[in-house]
Amino acid sequence: MSAACAPGTHIVMFLTLSAAKRADSPRFRQDATPDQRDRVAGDRALLADYKRSGDPGLRDAIVERFLPLARQLAQRYSRSSEPFDDLMQVACLGLVKAVDRFDPERGVTFSSYAVPTMLGEIKRHFRDRTWTIRVPRDLQELTLAVQRARRELEARLERSPTIAEVAEAVEATDEEVLEALVAGRAQRASSLQAPLAGADDDSTVGDAVGCEEHGFKRAEQRATLRRLLSHLPIRDREVVRLRYVEDLTQDENGARVGVSQMQVSRILRSSVQRMRTVAGAA
Repeated sequence: MSAACAPGTHIVMFLTLSAAKRADSPRFRQDATPDQRDRVAGDRALLADYKRSGDPGLRDAIVERFLPLARQLAQRYSRSSEPFDDLMQVACLGLVKAVDRFDPERGVTFSSYAVPTMLGEIKRHFRDRTWTIRVPRDLQELTLAVQRARRELEARLERSPTIAEVAEAVEATDEEVLEALVAGRAQRASSLQAPLAGADDDSTVGDAVGCEEHGFKRAEQRATLRRLLSHLPIRDREVVRLRYVEDLTQDENGARVGVSQMQVSRILRSSVQRMRTVAGAA
């Protein structure tokens, strides 16, 4: 239960959700007060009229009539990481779908049909829209269950629950709970522009993120190549430089050094082989 809920909200919610089941039972039809029977009958009549006519005005009236139920369901799943207004919109979307799909001839109350529909939309929202990094569906559901269990256990035990206590509450193993806690970090990503904690200046999180520096690798490669080239004769070293540094053709290379194109080809082949041999022996 969210800490943002007003006092007594959980009681009202329980009564509202329980009423959906009671209204379909024979005992309710027998023990219900006249006002309760009139309200259920009025709901069914309104829904039947909308089913026949498809009048948008009737749909708006039905939706407005059940908005308190949508609000209570949104509050049930409200938490600091997900704005209540977003959950309320999702619950209202589920309510509209329930109105359009409900069949009054089935003989059940609208509440008993609308509640699962709205809850399904809210859970689908958490599964598909609130994860920065997608993880398997079963792990998402376990993560949400672990988060709810931790809040409930903290409120009941007045302390942080242990992994074993959470595992027992969600009927999972300790390893599965630990995996769910790690996966929970994938729900929200931190902005790289956020201020860096503990910094005295205007440093951001992005300033502290490391990156791969390719310059160090290139410097090591140059040092290795310089050592290998030192094992070649001066002329061969120049042929290699002209080919792989200045990118001259073999004809241009030969003209520059004073040898034929065929000699350049042999020099390059023998020089590369010699450097490989030296490198392998190092």
